[in-house]
Amino acid sequence: MIQKNKNLLLIFTRNPELGKAKTRLAKSVGDETALEIYKFLLNKTKEITQNLTCDKAVYYSVKIRENDIWNSNIYQKHQQFGEDLGFRMQNAFKNSFEAGYQKVMIIGSDLYDLSPSIIEDAFSKLNTNDVVLGPAEDGGYYLLGMKALQPNIFENKAWGTSTVRAETLNDLEKVNVHLLQELNDVDVIEDIENHPAFQKFLK
Repeated sequence: MIQKNKNLLLIFTRNPELGKAKTRLAKSVGDETALEIYKFLLNKTKEITQNLTCDKAVYYSVKIRENDIWNSNIYQKHQQFGEDLGFRMQNAFKNSFEAGYQKVMIIGSDLYDLSPSIIEDAFSKLNTNDVVLGPAEDGGYYLLGMKALQPNIFENKAWGTSTVRAETLNDLEKVNVHLLQELNDVDVIEDIENHPAFQKFLK
């Protein structure tokens, strides 16, 4: 891990494979359309992040891809490891702090409405807060940033359910947390059926 900056953005991705991408959405639109939508979201995530001044690292779900949309001159490439999402996130944060980063933030790759300014604002909010959290409409979160590892927030969570954010905030009672604006990540058909950007997939 070659560190150029004190701030690191982690991007968690799933390898875009038919039948494995956006499985809840696929129940409504079919596997092929779900995969197209996920590739569209991956490209959007790249657009949002590629010009940020922080260091950036893509964490792959299955295996690291060399010749894909993530330019290895811009993005470090790592493999996720751990038995559930919590442990995988915890390991990624731990690696990053051990490499010398002072502020580390994680996002997923299924958020159309994220913007570079939201990410930049989140890093700046860590100047005066211990943790920054971007609440998602479904009760989870789309962004998590911290200055030191908070291991308890990654344990004993029912990942992918509507209780994750409330339980996480409960674990963070003793530290300063800044909440960003609420955004909607894309998991099910209701998340996109009225969103202009996705109409081309729903004809």
